[in-house]
Amino acid sequence: MNTKNLMLMAILVAVGAALYLVIPGYGEGMKPDFMLTMMFIGIFLFPDVRSVFLLGATTGVISGIFTSFPGGFLPNIIDKFITAFVIFAIVLLLKKLSQKLVVSTVITCIGTILSGTIFLSVAIYVIGANVPFGLLFVTVVLPTMAMNGVVFFIIYPIIVNLLKRTSFKTALSN
Repeated sequence: MNTKNLMLMAILVAVGAALYLVIPGYGEGMKPDFMLTMMFIGIFLFPDVRSVFLLGATTGVISGIFTSFPGGFLPNIIDKFITAFVIFAIVLLLKKLSQKLVVSTVITCIGTILSGTIFLSVAIYVIGANVPFGLLFVTVVLPTMAMNGVVFFIIYPIIVNLLKRTSFKTALSN
């Protein structure tokens, strides 16, 4: 793991945090999780255990700090960490196929659904939040999945093209 890769991962997490802060909430203050999108981009670019660990942990903690969900700090950490490693496993299983934009966008959508499901499950069953799973899944997780998919589809090729022009060592270089 080199300094350039760490710097790019930090920038991705910071951009995700900035997007989270400036995007207005809907419903009862719920917001789409663009930090998740940035985490997925980082996993696609740097598919190794240490990078995924760092991305999952930092994204989880920062998402937890900025969450508007009552008691959402711990569920954010748990969901980002688990989701990061599940998506990492999917990327490893699909290798070359996961480098195609449509496939990586579908993986991002699956990851968003997984993340939302884990988050809500932990919030309800571990933290004891009194929220309706089905309602929040339909009104928050599914719209977030759609938004994350669109944002990923637009941003990922831009980042890939920029990195191809520089000396970053990513999965794209292999």
